[in-house]
Amino acid sequence: MTEHLYNKYVKHMTLEEKVAQLLQLAAPFYDEPGDESEITGPMEELGIGSEAVRNAGSVLGVAGAAKMMAVQKAHLENNRLGIPLLFMADIVHGFKTIFPIPLAIGSSWNPELAEKSAEIAAREAAVSGLHVTFAPMVDLTRDPRWGRVMESTGEDPYLNGVFAEAFVKGFQGDDLAGDHSRVAACVKHFAAYGAAEGGRDYNTVDLSERQLREYYLPAYKAAVDAGAEMVMTSFNIVDGIPATGNRKLLRDLLRTEWGFDGVIISDWASIKEMVAHGAAEDDKEAAFKAIRAGVDIDMMTTSYLHHLPQLVDEGLVDEALIDEAVLRILQLKEKLGLFASPMRGADPVLEKEIVFSAEHRQAARELAEKSTVLLKNEGVLPLRPEQRVAVIGPFASSGDILGWWSWTGSKEHAVKLSDAMRSVIGNPDLITVAEGSGIETITAEQKAAAVSAAEEADVIVLALGEASDMSGEGGSRTNIRLPEAQLELIRAMKGLGKPLVTVLFNGRPLDLHGVYDQADAVLEAWFPGSEGGAALAGLLYGRVNPSGRLTMSFPDSAGQIPVYYNHFNTGRPKPEVEDGNRYISKYIDAPNEPLLPFGFGLSYTTFAYEGLTLSSDTMTASQPLEVKVTLTNTGSVTGTETVQLYVGDISGEVVRPVKELKAFRQIELAPGETTEVAFTIGEEQLRYHHSDLSVTSDSGRFNVYVGANSRDVLSAGFVLLK
Repeated sequence: MTEHLYNKYVKHMTLEEKVAQLLQLAAPFYDEPGDESEITGPMEELGIGSEAVRNAGSVLGVAGAAKMMAVQKAHLENNRLGIPLLFMADIVHGFKTIFPIPLAIGSSWNPELAEKSAEIAAREAAVSGLHVTFAPMVDLTRDPRWGRVMESTGEDPYLNGVFAEAFVKGFQGDDLAGDHSRVAACVKHFAAYGAAEGGRDYNTVDLSERQLREYYLPAYKAAVDAGAEMVMTSFNIVDGIPATGNRKLLRDLLRTEWGFDGVIISDWASIKEMVAHGAAEDDKEAAFKAIRAGVDIDMMTTSYLHHLPQLVDEGLVDEALIDEAVLRILQLKEKLGLFASPMRGADPVLEKEIVFSAEHRQAARELAEKSTVLLKNEGVLPLRPEQRVAVIGPFASSGDILGWWSWTGSKEHAVKLSDAMRSVIGNPDLITVAEGSGIETITAEQKAAAVSAAEEADVIVLALGEASDMSGEGGSRTNIRLPEAQLELIRAMKGLGKPLVTVLFNGRPLDLHGVYDQADAVLEAWFPGSEGGAALAGLLYGRVNPSGRLTMSFPDSAGQIPVYYNHFNTGRPKPEVEDGNRYISKYIDAPNEPLLPFGFGLSYTTFAYEGLTLSSDTMTASQPLEVKVTLTNTGSVTGTETVQLYVGDISGEVVRPVKELKAFRQIELAPGETTEVAFTIGEEQLRYHHSDLSVTSDSGRFNVYVGANSRDVLSAGFVLLK
């Protein structure tokens, strides 16, 4: 317990005031009149009176320094003990300056730039009055039907952990109390939300504890170890119990085993949703289970507010549990410096100078450049400045390139692709533009206008994809191909017989049938953010060499899902060369392999890997291995290669994935330049969760793989001696 906070505040609070401190309300509650006789809108719908609003501990979604300061000032004038509000929001990939979506940031394989993006997002959010961001989202994602894959960094537990740490450091810095340009990070969604069945949002999750610990928990642990101040519960069940009421998950694992002493917050209304899950008979039982499980803040329900006092009076809940929750919330407010400076970093004057500044936009552009993945190129890219280019498609001049979770961003101020291409070449007459189709509709007039624009062009650039609301929360899809209207547009353009470049704007890996096979080049832009058009124009014209690499596999078809690189081999694995055997683990109508594997990405240059060597053919706990490979830029331009190292355990106490990412390095080389790339592998990197959940390694044979992606690798072997 933090004794001084208890003595100054908690011991003087009524039970009702304590319970209200556990309540989080959304911004509209602070637009309501203060007179209880005039309670309307959301206050009336939830049955919340003015007294509860005056004593609430935190608010969700208030944006803007002036607004925040007005709300905080009014709150402090009305709160009996003068306890300031915490202001929280979903600042996931930027505040006003929108960076690429997290799945794209992961594709940069650049944790330093990820950290920088979080630092800038924190700076803009903090000067605008916010104290906490609901980020990073570190859920492991293997199903692109799930709309929230856009908010993750992909399918690999190690890489997700690297980015989780980077985001937390970027948001929080080293001194939350002294550095008012940072915000507290809230890691989410605890736990295993990314394993929702069928890729359907909010759906059931059913994992063994070993699988949960081995693959899904590591990134959360990395975020907690990096100092994340908050954890948000997930909507799903874990081992049959909703995460928000799961004592084993929250108290036993997160708090006791991992030592997390920060604030746990429910996701929106997830305490109340235990009733719908069938894990609580009513709101009262839901409140009972959530507080006992260790949830400190009830986001946007009255389960705690209306029922915790009664549960205490009935002797079902010890008031000490509520005191602990209140103290954790007060401790976070103290860490943020709110008792000494309730307005903290909010500053309407600085807000105008800092938010969406040229410096921040340049950082967003750089990350968009490095997040874009070249998926295919048959000699069409880069474009030449003298070429006549038809830019066609629903994203040719669209500002809907920010993606989900960009609620304070401006589509109007986003750099459009066609505008940026004209700016790059300096001759707007060489660029013609036609919409061609809508996202999901196409008319004869649109198609005719596109054909007319393309007929005089040397190259066609198709700007296609999903609307931003086709992914994100609630954005699950069973058909992850481009809408038929856009596929029809591709066919019409292909019929003109001209070089065809497709730029994709989307929030998930897509089934690229009708795209990948038709286009001569494919550039995966994801939702690239505020400076997306500028970044893409530079990439298309070769001012920037693509260096992004996929962090989720692109399926050959949705029927393969889940398809991911670190899978098990099965007892009847498919051979590398088909032998006609029906009785092996395969599809009869599709390949087992994804269209594009984890780690994949092309460049305007080429790289050669040669001479993979190990320092020894054996390893011990005290003697790690050094792995070396020779890398050469065999092309004509400078480029950046992401050298990836994987390990495969040949025989484990439980079956092991065919390979697992253990390290990576980004190397920039000039044309013809050669370098030796070295890695060190230690015994601790070979450990995993055994059947009894102990974490150790097994003696025996291992393979090391080094290459450009999870598929195209050199290999060597060693033996671990124990």
